Amino acid sequence: MKRWYALSAIGKDRPGIVADLAELIFEHGCNLEDSSMTILGGEFAVLLLFTGSGDDLERRLSSACKRLEWERRLTVFFRPLEGPPMPYGHTARREVYELLATGVDKAGIVARVCRLLAERDITIREMKTVSRPEPESGTPIYTMRVEMGVPASIGLATLEADLDRIAEELKIDVTVRARRPADL
Repeated sequence: MKRWYALSAIGKDRPGIVADLAELIFEHGCNLEDSSMTILGGEFAVLLLFTGSGDDLERRLSSACKRLEWERRLTVFFRPLEGPPMPYGHTARREVYELLATGVDKAGIVARVCRLLAERDITIREMKTVSRPEPESGTPIYTMRVEMGVPASIGLATLEADLDRIAEELKIDVTVRARRPADL
């Protein structure tokens, strides 16, 4: 019987991490179904969804992950899923929007914006953040880009008004725009 698994790994960025993980999955007769990978501050992070079958697959995967941690200096975590992953937005109709927040870097931007989204049942599909010095002054400017699923029941004008209040308090700019199908 086919089972679904999630695997996450993090380690110092180097060539071969993806190959190591893909080989681990392949060598155990599994199939890589979906993935997301990024480099953050010199650390490579990956999240994989894969399927496989076999009576002792979980035990063999656990042993292989421990070996990979030791040999390749990665931190690896995997777990079986309760079933196939549900398609995004399966519980309610959601519109896809992009939020862009920029301003002088300060603590609390992500926490405040994400808490507001969570309180409105808005899901975060993807988020990227970066702090970079402004070219002329060197002032650190923080940029946060969020792809989010907004329930159809939430009015965009209300959401924008709520975000404007946070933007004013934090002295940042926040914009929201609908994602076009070509953007996805």
